[in-house]
Amino acid sequence: MPQSPHSSTDLGRQLELDGERKFNRLGWKRLTVVLFVEAIALGSLSLPAAFATLGMVAGIICTVGIGFIATYASYEVGAVKLKYPEINNYGDIGRLLLGEWGFWLVTLSFMCGMLLNVGSHCLTGTIALADITQSDVCGVVFGAVSAVILFLLAIPPAFADLAILGYIDIVSILVAIGITFIATGIQQSKQPGGIKSSDWSAWPAEDIDFSSAMVAINNIVFAYSFAIALPSFMSEMHTPRHYVKSVCTLGAFQAFLYTVIGAVIYAFVGQAVQAPALLSAGPVVSRVAFGIALPVIFISGSINISIGARYIHGNIYRDSLTRYVNSKRGWVTWVMLVAVCTAISWIVSEAIPVFTTILSISGALLNSGLCYYIPALIWFVLVKEGSWYSRRNWLRACCNALVFLFGIGVLGCGTYATIVVLIRQTRDGVTGRPFACSKS
Repeated sequence: MPQSPHSSTDLGRQLELDGERKFNRLGWKRLTVVLFVEAIALGSLSLPAAFATLGMVAGIICTVGIGFIATYASYEVGAVKLKYPEINNYGDIGRLLLGEWGFWLVTLSFMCGMLLNVGSHCLTGTIALADITQSDVCGVVFGAVSAVILFLLAIPPAFADLAILGYIDIVSILVAIGITFIATGIQQSKQPGGIKSSDWSAWPAEDIDFSSAMVAINNIVFAYSFAIALPSFMSEMHTPRHYVKSVCTLGAFQAFLYTVIGAVIYAFVGQAVQAPALLSAGPVVSRVAFGIALPVIFISGSINISIGARYIHGNIYRDSLTRYVNSKRGWVTWVMLVAVCTAISWIVSEAIPVFTTILSISGALLNSGLCYYIPALIWFVLVKEGSWYSRRNWLRACCNALVFLFGIGVLGCGTYATIVVLIRQTRDGVTGRPFACSKS
């Protein structure tokens, strides 16, 4: 029996309503969880090593200060989403700022940032599996296993569904870090002189150069990079204006947790602290800590894959019901995009097999703009009402000017420092070879 035009229209409308219900279930509490999972993961594991480079005083100042800057910048990113509800992702902001070429510029930066982030998760998964198993299996194989796990966890297309895994992620990272705290504290207490014998320093070591210090700052910048995903997450909120609660809650918790992680582990281990920090817990305990941390390694990485894939999928099918991933065509294209993003990230992890270097590259080149100087520009160009020097705007204008200068400073100085350190590591054989079996 032929289908009437009305039944076809009704079916399309029903699919659209089902899709909207599926992708508009995110409240501010779940948003906080998703942001936590996206933000508080591998970045936190690089902080003790950053403290060892900067010294305790500068490490704490940088961690708290950059946390405040990142939280404020994220607030501005959310503000433009509220003013322009049609924005679905960060690329749409680029289009508003600079037209079509701005969209593609931001899209390229956004996708590179996501892929580098997932690459760092894949590399950490490789290190974790090798450390846990203590086997002679080639690291490339462990990298492939990590990539497959990341792919499978990234298949659910709705962020509200991934938020459920976020609770496991939160417990995982907190327990793993807690074990590292206890293990490093016990190890140091058994040394001659006890805890007081640790060689941590309040100030940077005399032989620390500008490039090494800047790479440490880049790693802190990376640890706070959650503004990138905020527009994508807000597109699935049923009450987008509540994002402020999530951003402030996450920012305050991040600053506290990062300061404690960096300061305590550095105080216990001293200059010998490693990155990821879980390696500093000793050969046996680090295996336990890595085992507990596997959920955060893979769940956080999978959310970043999902962000990147949703970005592409949403733009390809912007005006089609396929964007809701509730049809055969939608599922096929979605799974293919997740697979491609995962494969590229695995290649990145094998090509740059040093944990802190991947984070530094992403922090300096990409996150400096997406999380700092572009949010400042967003306020001046898109959000500001009236002149910037008016009484109601001058304080916000000054804050955004400082955020802009900070982001530009990280871009210039951070990129230079990363190049210098990467050349030095290559010359000294620290980086190893791409696609080599050993990732140590």
